[in-house]
Amino acid sequence: MEKPLILVTPRTVIGWHRAGFWLYWKWLSRTGPMSGRKAMSKEIRALIFRMAAGNPTWGAPRIHGELLKLGFDVSEATVSRWLRQARRTHGPAQRWLTFLRNHREAIAAMDFFATVPTLTFGVLYCFFIIGHDRRKILRCNVTRNPHALWIVQQLREAWPYTPAHRFLLFDRDAKFGDDVVTSAQEMGSEPVRTAFRSPWQNGVAERWVGSCRRDLLDHVIVLNEHHLKRLISEYVRYYHEDRTHLGLAKDTPAGRPTTIRSAVESKIRSFPRLGGLHHRYALAA
Repeated sequence: MEKPLILVTPRTVIGWHRAGFWLYWKWLSRTGPMSGRKAMSKEIRALIFRMAAGNPTWGAPRIHGELLKLGFDVSEATVSRWLRQARRTHGPAQRWLTFLRNHREAIAAMDFFATVPTLTFGVLYCFFIIGHDRRKILRCNVTRNPHALWIVQQLREAWPYTPAHRFLLFDRDAKFGDDVVTSAQEMGSEPVRTAFRSPWQNGVAERWVGSCRRDLLDHVIVLNEHHLKRLISEYVRYYHEDRTHLGLAKDTPAGRPTTIRSAVESKIRSFPRLGGLHHRYALAA
């Protein structure tokens, strides 16, 4: 009796079967009718990423609910899977700006104009406190020798009869020492220091410094301390009553009424401010 010729092992035959099974179903999935859940469109993926970036506290259930209300047929599990790939763009900087916006009615900021040169090459310092809600200047004064006790007195004069703002924002200037912090706490305000080399965290105060320089200080030579006090006092009055602000929807901190024009043509008059550097315009009576 002859022995059979064996060319392959049983393991090889099983392997061929498994490979054929895989190729068969791969062919069916390509040529047969589509089944299962539809692939997610690029529009929905982009919307998930957009919602995740704009709402850092939202999870998959909240985003899924918004998508359902918009008419998208997608499962929460799918949203959760794509949400893991979304970039959370709200870092510390964005969280800080959100805090400032949400508490602007309760925030005041203080800062110094550093090195305002005089005619005789002296240096003056202008201290100010500004409220975040209407950008009003609560206190502004000038000195040659700024120190902690002088700053404490300015804080007291900023809120002589009214409660201080809930938060008082300032930078890490050495002039804002322990005496200043203690005085602010005694007035009922919570001192908040900005991070090192981060002037953007005190942006409202920094923008006021820039406005004052561009509107006034870049166009005058300060004679002495008394002269600078007068100029700053006039500028604060102009800033409150006349100068419109983008952050206040083109209104002024004190609230400037809008003129209602009549059908009859009226003459427009100009009123000089700051010695003619700026003007306010109004209809002639």
